[in-house]
Amino acid sequence: MAVSTNYDEETAQATRDIADVGAVEIITTAAVHLLSAAAVKVGLADDPSTQTDLDEARKLITALAGLVTAAAPEISDMHARSLRDGLRSVQLAFREASAIPDAIGQGPGEKYTGPVN
Repeated sequence: MAVSTNYDEETAQATRDIADVGAVEIITTAAVHLLSAAAVKVGLADDPSTQTDLDEARKLITALAGLVTAAAPEISDMHARSLRDGLRSVQLAFREASAIPDAIGQGPGEKYTGPVN
């Protein structure tokens, strides 16, 4: 029973902690996690020969583009600009890493961001 009580206390503490975090911080943190994961999957990490996975990168980049596009009006230009720059970087890295690049405007996330070249 002590384990259950401890778990309940940890859950209550996590709930209190998340309640203290502002929306902008949560949105930007989620975007940074997506951006970091996408960078690894397009081969911009320490060991690209084992970490590159363009199928996974496409999903992450598309999710990041949707989040950044939808959240930009809510998170201020300062935050949105840096996230857009990072997004554009991984979109270009994806294009460069692809053996057969997508047509302009058809790459990951480009339905949200417009063509990236």
